[in-house]
Amino acid sequence: MAFPVMMSILIEQLINITDALFLGHVGDVELGASALAGIWFWAIYMLGLGFSMGLQVVIGRRNGEQRYEETGKAFIQGLFFLSIFAVTVCLVSKALSPILLKHLIISEDIYHAVIRYLDWRMWGLLFSFPFLALRSFLVGITKTKALNVAAFMAVLVNIPTNWILIFGFDMGISGAAIASSFAELCSLAILSVYMYRHIDKKAYGLYWRIDVKILKEVFSVSIWSMLQFFTSVAAWFVFFLAIERLGETELAVSNIVRSVSTLFAVIVNALSAVTGSLVSNLIGAGEREAVFPLCRRITRLGYAIGIPLIILALLFHRFAIGAYTDSPDIVQAACLPFAVMLFDYFLALPSYVYLNAVVGTGATRAVFVFHVTTIIVYLLGLWGLSRCNVTLATYWLMEYLFVTLLGIQSIFYLKNDRTKNTNL
Repeated sequence: MAFPVMMSILIEQLINITDALFLGHVGDVELGASALAGIWFWAIYMLGLGFSMGLQVVIGRRNGEQRYEETGKAFIQGLFFLSIFAVTVCLVSKALSPILLKHLIISEDIYHAVIRYLDWRMWGLLFSFPFLALRSFLVGITKTKALNVAAFMAVLVNIPTNWILIFGFDMGISGAAIASSFAELCSLAILSVYMYRHIDKKAYGLYWRIDVKILKEVFSVSIWSMLQFFTSVAAWFVFFLAIERLGETELAVSNIVRSVSTLFAVIVNALSAVTGSLVSNLIGAGEREAVFPLCRRITRLGYAIGIPLIILALLFHRFAIGAYTDSPDIVQAACLPFAVMLFDYFLALPSYVYLNAVVGTGATRAVFVFHVTTIIVYLLGLWGLSRCNVTLATYWLMEYLFVTLLGIQSIFYLKNDRTKNTNL
């Protein structure tokens, strides 16, 4: 069940990775700008992802209760909301992003490159938000195999399109944005065709009918996930703003490290997303006592997948970093932050598994509170580092603090048997 979800999340991450790989050979400014622009886009994208996670919880709960027609009704409301929301957010962000970023980014060159990227990248929201609704439905009913095909199509389209537009048509960072949005369109088309041909519309109640009551129910769960996801990436954006003030080289190095880290984030995010869905199904089936054993099994699976990859990354770190840049100075500067990032996996995996177990109980408001308290401590830590003359690797150590605090709060919540207090 986890592997297809992993592949679907890989769609989102490979788009950012491919952009960084190609833009690193265009210039350091473009490489650094793609980091800030990508995280800015990611923060907005997280609003849709947060809603889809709440939608997935509701669908999973109804599926566990064997109320299959209700799963389809919830999906239709979610698809409707995410489609309208995509248009709204796209237009608002295109109008306001240049104004806001002008006051946040110091380097004029990086600012103009960021805007050129976002001018095209924002249109991808029109495809990625509906895709999230489809993914929530398939994960919620535990039929995830079609996500593999969608992921493969995204990769098949994104890599050659990036090369053609960036180098063939000399479009630079704008070409990377266009290629990314087009890849998301292709993924949406694949899942749409699968839904039309293979899902029983009558059994799942897949008919266009707006039900305000169900939409409110989904939104009451999702609003906290939306705020949680947005604030967590907003903190990530603040992290990169702090790095940008260190210099363009440090920003370029951090984008390389972040880009490689997304491969490990794919594993963490996929397993934690499946955790939320399975916990929701377990509670719907009246099996709350199985939540902790499930989390432990998923964590062990994540270590079995991730540890061999970490060993390979450490052994071939110069090759991995060198794929992004031709500069030996950047390769050398990236080595220590790269190692710090890799070892963060050992803390991030269990933390996000248990965090999404809390999401699966429907306690999305509690998860939002966890994020707020964690982010406050995290930002205070970043502020403290900015007052000192510390290395780039020290900044990356702050990620250890972030995930550890999330994990401690989540385990404490679950151990207090609060899963009985669900309102779905």
